Amino acid sequence: MITYEPLWETLKKRNISTYKLLKDYHVSRGMLDNLKHNCSITMTTLNELCNMLNCDVTDIIKYIKD
Repeated sequence: MITYEPLWETLKKRNISTYKLLKDYHVSRGMLDNLKHNCSITMTTLNELCNMLNCDVTDIIKYIKD
């Protein structure tokens, strides 16, 4: 299972709210909803998140064996 727990920790450390993701980083509500519910995202989306937050993939996702 892929989880986005590291993303929320990264955002918290950087003092970035979900509102700021929507307004300043132009993350769509649909993408935010997928992230909140651990739904799948594309590699392009993952790349965009890494670029906008200037971070590594491991700061966004974590794999947990089923």
